[in-house]
Amino acid sequence: MELKFERIAGKSKPFYLLTCGLAGLVAAGVYSTWLMHDQGLYLSGMSSRIPWGLPIVMAIFYIGLSAGSLVISSLYGVFGKLEYKPFARVATYMALLLMIGALLSILTDQGRIDRVVVEPFSHFNFLSMLSINPFLYASYILICAAYLVVMMVGNDKWTKILALVAVLWAILVHSGTGAIFGFVPRALYNSPLLPPSFVAAALSSGTALMILVLLALFRLTGRPLDQAPVLWIGRLLAVLVLIAGYFVLIENAHRLYAHESRAAERFFLFGGAHSLLFWGGLLLVGSVLPVLILFHRKAGASIRWVAVAAVMVVAGVLCERYLIVIPGLAYPPDLFPGWTITQSPIEEGIATYAVSLHELLQALGVVALMGLLFLWGLRTLRLLPGEAGRG
Repeated sequence: MELKFERIAGKSKPFYLLTCGLAGLVAAGVYSTWLMHDQGLYLSGMSSRIPWGLPIVMAIFYIGLSAGSLVISSLYGVFGKLEYKPFARVATYMALLLMIGALLSILTDQGRIDRVVVEPFSHFNFLSMLSINPFLYASYILICAAYLVVMMVGNDKWTKILALVAVLWAILVHSGTGAIFGFVPRALYNSPLLPPSFVAAALSSGTALMILVLLALFRLTGRPLDQAPVLWIGRLLAVLVLIAGYFVLIENAHRLYAHESRAAERFFLFGGAHSLLFWGGLLLVGSVLPVLILFHRKAGASIRWVAVAAVMVVAGVLCERYLIVIPGLAYPPDLFPGWTITQSPIEEGIATYAVSLHELLQALGVVALMGLLFLWGLRTLRLLPGEAGRG
């Protein structure tokens, strides 16, 4: 029997209450963004030493989730696995929304929002990753939209073609995002491993997020769900987490080994609150515990434990994104190797950063907007099947 996709009814009281709650968070985010645009970015926790804060952390987090979400869709679109066809549309829609959320996060980080739309496209520099990436992001959104459309009209030939293009472009997009940091000559940034490390973390976090989204959607909408494909995705997630962890291990071992980055790496591993995020958040919660759960014979065969592991992976990668952005800026660059700066108008030493209320409201506003678009997308578009197997 051919799979039939449906819209959700979206007429219940909880649906409208959730819509109103999300709209309220969007309004709070817009207000905080307007205040920071009108009065200045001093309302944020950012400074001249740390010009990137929570919005950029969330932006690269969403970009990774978007790329990883396409893993689920590609199981059907690229590899022709029919058991994953019920998940392909919603996974692609999620990938599209997450990239939009990433761009909104970047937008809210700008002091001059009015210049963001025009400037990146009117002044292009082939040697700047910050100049190249806007083109990658914009084209990625168009590719995801086209991929979703051909799936919805049932064109199998173009579904396969655009599925492959979307996956390859997603890898390119996240490699470009990693290169923004990896190509910068600072002790905690400069690394050729950052682009593939970004991709590996993206695949694991996006896969984990889709496990949670699918379980929640099918449960809340009362649709039957075969557990076998989800459990297989859980085993795939364990492998992806191991690959991401391998990149983290090699990257940090190299920094500790190289004399010129050894002091910065000690600061990164043992230098304060961010070190707790590394050891406790990224390694323990985000890597070790999920892998132990997913490879355990009984826990790995339990949907509940797979969901717990997925939550841990998403949380761990969020810690990783914070650790990429903030410590690298907080640690002072060696501007004059072999010389000592005796006087400077700029504060020397380790810089500090704390998330402000306005940044937090901005982030919640972006999440809420993605939630609104997701809810009303489910109501407007035929994204969910009547059922996905039985079990």
